[in-house]
Amino acid sequence: MVVSVLEEMRIRSLGVIDDAVVELSPGFTAVTGETGAGKTMVVTSLGLLLGGRADPALVRIGAKAAVVEGRITVGPDAPAAVRAEEAGAELDDGALLISRTVSAEGRSRAHVGGRSVPVGLLGELADDLVAVHGQTDQQGLLRPARQRQALDRYAGDAVSVPLEKYTAAYRRLRDVATELEELTTKARERAQEADLLRFGLEEISAVEPQAGEDTELAAEAERLGHAEALASAAAVAHAALAGNPEDPEGVEATTLVAGAHRALEAVRSHDAALAGLTDRLGEIGILMSDVAGELASYADGLDADPLRLAAVEERRAALTGLTRKYGEDIAAVLAWAEDSAARLAELEGDDDRIGELTAEHDALRAELGELAQALTDARTASAERFAAAVTTELAELAMPHARVSVEIRQTEVAEDADGVHVGGRNVAYGPAGADEVELLLAPHPGAQPRPISKGASGGELSRVMLGIEVVFAGSDPVPTYLFDEVDAGVGGKAAVEVGRRLARLARSAQVVVVTHLPQVAAFADRQLLVEKTNDGSVTSSGVTVLEGEDRIRELSRMLAGQEDSETARAHAEELLETARTGR
Repeated sequence: MVVSVLEEMRIRSLGVIDDAVVELSPGFTAVTGETGAGKTMVVTSLGLLLGGRADPALVRIGAKAAVVEGRITVGPDAPAAVRAEEAGAELDDGALLISRTVSAEGRSRAHVGGRSVPVGLLGELADDLVAVHGQTDQQGLLRPARQRQALDRYAGDAVSVPLEKYTAAYRRLRDVATELEELTTKARERAQEADLLRFGLEEISAVEPQAGEDTELAAEAERLGHAEALASAAAVAHAALAGNPEDPEGVEATTLVAGAHRALEAVRSHDAALAGLTDRLGEIGILMSDVAGELASYADGLDADPLRLAAVEERRAALTGLTRKYGEDIAAVLAWAEDSAARLAELEGDDDRIGELTAEHDALRAELGELAQALTDARTASAERFAAAVTTELAELAMPHARVSVEIRQTEVAEDADGVHVGGRNVAYGPAGADEVELLLAPHPGAQPRPISKGASGGELSRVMLGIEVVFAGSDPVPTYLFDEVDAGVGGKAAVEVGRRLARLARSAQVVVVTHLPQVAAFADRQLLVEKTNDGSVTSSGVTVLEGEDRIRELSRMLAGQEDSETARAHAEELLETARTGR
């Protein structure tokens, strides 16, 4: 099986780094260097590759953009590889190539396997590739809310499964409560709305408009208002076509056309072209006769009825009254009536709806209580294992008598207050359950457990945090861990134990540690030195792999600030020997 490994990163124009390549390897890699040399840029670069926030202030002064590129070997069936291929990326000889560009104007672009992708995809891939544990995480773990999240992450499915069900029920309960509040607190407004809708529907019902009626009545009103002119025009046209009985000597159009048709009919057989004209004249004659007949019927049926015209105008006025209030035409009025009837039915059913929602609200609270109890039980069981694991880690980190415990408590509220029942009590609850989680530390026998932020010295706190991080690392399904100076505040024998513990963790995962402690760096399988040039930048020659004499010189500098101190050199050699034999 291919294990994912972060092989290298190329960093350009990021902070103090001009252009440098960080070559990594499996096992334990320590990144060291003077304060301000750019060690933290390694962490920042990896954060960008993992989809972290793009800060234009990171771009090196004078550069147009900062670019970070990474190469990570992955198995073809690894979740990260599958997700990348779904996004159109391609593996390069079993490796995933990731790049992130941040412009000086703040624009950000991401590429995976040669394909431009949303930055959010980098965060998805990071979940399966790399876990970053740094000082920011330490400070976050001092907050109870973050400690609850950490415990839930450690617990895995034992908590995540009931938590998912709880979250869905909690959201539905919030929706039901919101609707209930709207129904009960806005009763007056809803009653007024119902009255207005009812009045409008009654007004429309009284008129009884029909679809398209306004268009038909407008046409009828136009015809009735010009009935005499229409009848006169029809009579004149009829006379021109069919003749006027009062003028027997007049010649009508149909007679003339009929004569023309007879003249051509007699000779049509002699010329095909003339035959075609003859047929057309015949058709014209027929058409003129039809039109003449229809004109006669139209004139006979046209009635200039003042009473009907008045009735039409009255009906149009009633329809206009509706369109002024409820729509631009009768079709819109009818649509308003349909929508309003549905809304009125909804408003008139409020009492029934309130009863249904109240019953659902009570059922959801009872369900939340059961799920909250399941979460409490799962967290309690996981907390015991978590505390025991961290306590074991502290023994490895030169705190053999320290004990870590996890306190899980709830806040009880009045029985008639909004709460859920857990352990036979009505307690406050939130989107993640009813539990408040806090990590406690008893640094030595006889000491009362206190919150870790108050119960530990600076050095002890760093070791507690490192112990927690290592426990998390053991439960995270990712192959690479980056620790950013989590050994701060630690020294002496405790520092040696920190290095030894990280070396043991590196047996099953790739571990990269940014450190200032020689005791930690000595345990690394590979040590990288970050150095600035004379102009204050880090170039391609500024990140080097230390071996043999060079590594002893760097450890001497870290020990005594003097690379050539014989005492420091002897101590550095001793540290390396201790690391080789004491893992």
